[in-house]
Amino acid sequence: MNYYFNKTLENVSFEEVLDRVSSELQKEGFGVLTEIDVRATFKKKLDIDFRNYRILGACNPHFALKALEAEDKIGTMLPCNVIVQQTSDTQIEIAAVDPVASMLALENIEMAELAKEIRSKLERVITNS
Repeated sequence: MNYYFNKTLENVSFEEVLDRVSSELQKEGFGVLTEIDVRATFKKKLDIDFRNYRILGACNPHFALKALEAEDKIGTMLPCNVIVQQTSDTQIEIAAVDPVASMLALENIEMAELAKEIRSKLERVITNS
């Protein structure tokens, strides 16, 4: 089982894809709690040029509450990460963690069902971006 699902877009700008992903996350009830600009961080900390690469820490408060009520250590796996990266001059990839794969380590049926719901939402985000 893959630990992520993804989609590649062609001939669209990196910033436009970021906007699309953020908009689609919002439609599914997610907010972006964190945004890590890997390119800027590597330039600042390592003085190297890296491709456009952002990590969006997405959280749906309703599902986060349910998850924390079902499994108090689940915070170690939150938020759900979504990446946007430039893979070539003309291609941008969007990928999201598969929460079902993440939950395989837990023996909690309630969490497994919740992960399926979250997976459906994140799959729609990727598909519609």
